[in-house]
Amino acid sequence: MRQDKSLEAQIKVKAAELGFADCGIARADAAPQSGARLREWLSEGKHGSMIWMEERAHHRESPAGLWPEVRSVISLGMSYAPAIDPLALEGQGDRGRISVYAQGADYHDVVKRALKALARWLVEQSPSDLKVFVDTAPVMEKPLAEAAGLGWQGKHTNLVSRTHGSWLFLGAIYTTLDLAPDTRGVETCGSCDACQTACPTQAFPAPFRLDARRCISYLTIEHKGPIPEEFRAAMGNRIYGCDDCLAVCPWNKFAAAAQANMAFAPRAELVAPELAELLSLDDAGFRQVFSGSPIKRIGRDRMVRNCLIAAGNSGDKALVPVVERLIDDPDDVVREAAGWALARLSREPATD
Repeated sequence: MRQDKSLEAQIKVKAAELGFADCGIARADAAPQSGARLREWLSEGKHGSMIWMEERAHHRESPAGLWPEVRSVISLGMSYAPAIDPLALEGQGDRGRISVYAQGADYHDVVKRALKALARWLVEQSPSDLKVFVDTAPVMEKPLAEAAGLGWQGKHTNLVSRTHGSWLFLGAIYTTLDLAPDTRGVETCGSCDACQTACPTQAFPAPFRLDARRCISYLTIEHKGPIPEEFRAAMGNRIYGCDDCLAVCPWNKFAAAAQANMAFAPRAELVAPELAELLSLDDAGFRQVFSGSPIKRIGRDRMVRNCLIAAGNSGDKALVPVVERLIDDPDDVVREAAGWALARLSREPATD
């Protein structure tokens, strides 16, 4: 590496070597509006049962709220751009749809490992204090990524990149170094409302606003109880997350699967899993199938609940026997979902 490069330039070169598709720098106070927006969102109850958002809101409102000594934020993005159409399984009732981000290795592990490697290198170049974060800490990654020039928060509230579309995992390094900031991203959604109209459950009350309580990603991953009946039909065969608002973004035409980190290459068994097989999983089987996957954190009961909703929407009477076996499941949420699925299947005409 040439030593006449600025430290900021060297950081970006090293980040690319470690598998990051993009890297930018922001001052720690570069996203002052994010705290007020967070408080408003929480006050409206749009976070649903994600109580942890409330409990650490004071840390999440700004980098200094979490770590007063921070001077700069290094924002990093790792691409998981898919090689196949994320919406390809729509209408295939015997198959479950798993969000693209969860079809490969657990991004928490992959991104954090690369962040730690970059942090170690940075300390060697310029001794300083620093902290690394993926999305398990109270950090507002998306506003900070926008401030660091990686892109902008689109109308679906996720980050959009001119180069990588909507397919970036975000991480951040907080540092006491006083680094030169990059130019912040500029919102370039224009009049496009593709992500808003694509949402199956109308989870966007307005552009740039998300009501998590209506979001299929929230309902299938974060929500622990029975899924409200008003959203069940709209879930279709989505059993873990939802890609619809991301997949329809026009900026994705610039995102190439070749730019994606190979760690996120989809596992064959997670691309188009058979509902019948997933509905047959016990706890041990669930842990085996989803070992090394972010899906493992929701546990067997929530996954089976989701698959029962998909089965009820499938119209596939071949699923009736496996659903019937879950009527007496030890978990009451699974039992309720099985009863709902059977009632739906009994009203549907037989499929070919």
